[in-house]
Amino acid sequence: MIELKKCVDKERWDEYILEHEGHPLQLWGWGQVKSAHGWTAERVFAVTVENENELVGAAQILIRKLPLPFRSFAYIPRGPTIDETLRHEFLEKIVDLIKREYRSVALSIEPNSIEFDVRAGWKKSTNKILPPTTILLDISRSESDLLADMAKKTRQYIRKSAAEGITIKRVRTKDELEECLHIYRQTADRAKFNLHKGQYYLDVYNLMGDHSPIFVAYLEGVPIAFLWIAISADTAYELYGGMNEDGQRLRANYALKWHVIRKVKEWGLTRYDFGGLVVGGVSIFKQGWATKETSFAGTFEKALSPTYSIWSKVLPKAKRILQKTRR
Repeated sequence: MIELKKCVDKERWDEYILEHEGHPLQLWGWGQVKSAHGWTAERVFAVTVENENELVGAAQILIRKLPLPFRSFAYIPRGPTIDETLRHEFLEKIVDLIKREYRSVALSIEPNSIEFDVRAGWKKSTNKILPPTTILLDISRSESDLLADMAKKTRQYIRKSAAEGITIKRVRTKDELEECLHIYRQTADRAKFNLHKGQYYLDVYNLMGDHSPIFVAYLEGVPIAFLWIAISADTAYELYGGMNEDGQRLRANYALKWHVIRKVKEWGLTRYDFGGLVVGGVSIFKQGWATKETSFAGTFEKALSPTYSIWSKVLPKAKRILQKTRR
């Protein structure tokens, strides 16, 4: 039998997530980022009653207040971190907690797994938050094997961009971070996508710390491309990236991404997640790095309120509100 135990100790939390193959979005710092921008982060351990309160699972739950009659919405990104045999018992305990303390309209989860056994009361949702399909590299494999799986043009562009006099360094100061954000704004303007306010990215940098390294490609000392990832003990997960016109011309993203993949492999990580595939040129670029795509189980919801049908089917703003949970 499982019971819940709330956690208020950052070190203890991260230690558990890191030791049990948890996803970077389940780390304490990610919850802090979201808490600074309109969310509440609730962190609970699963403990066994029979075995002297042994910790057997963890879930970082993000709760967003909503206007009446919905009250709130609860979401677990790439979690919970628990053995599959105990997952549904843990989730039902979380459901009880969310209903009692937050009166949420629904609990949505996007498991860090390829399969999810849908039980009674749960349904697969079309209100996706994280893209379910991605490029997921097994970087425990050799570099030669990774290169062999790439498209021929990807290998060519890696070699060509690396020969253009590009140097790659890790961001160490806030001034260097601001240079990356300047490139990111240029990228967003060019590709016509929306960004968070600048403070959001500063909070990711400060609160995620070493679990969210940023790498920059320079040409003659000037930044031309950047790649920002989040890491746990096993997984690297792409958050943000961009290039200016020089970066595009030199295809700096090829040399930069290969450098980052090799670096996190060197650090001992075993999975590299490209952060999802969406329609467009970026996905075509990502698909050139592997022979196949990986699809996670998807998004699953459990209704917790009679207003759920309005939330999921009628309210036009629902999907827009959900999208604000994106990285």
